[in-house]
Amino acid sequence: MSNPFEDENGTYRVLVNEENQHSLWPSWIGVPAGWTVVFGEDTRQACLTYIEENWTDIRPASLVAALAG
Repeated sequence: MSNPFEDENGTYRVLVNEENQHSLWPSWIGVPAGWTVVFGEDTRQACLTYIEENWTDIRPASLVAALAG
C-alpha cells in the first residue's frame, strides 16, 4: 500500500486545529477530534496551494498570543 498522504490522484481536505496548524488530509479518512475542515475536497495540489497561501505563520496560535501580550 502506498502512502495515502502522497497520492497525486487522490482527493484531500485541509484541516486546522485550535493552534491554527494546518494538515493535508485524505478525504476518505475521517477527520480526527480537534480538527476542522477548512478547504476541500479537492486535488492534492489545490490543497497544498491553499495551505501555502493561508498558513503564512507556522507558529502555534498560543505562541503568537503569548508573544503579542
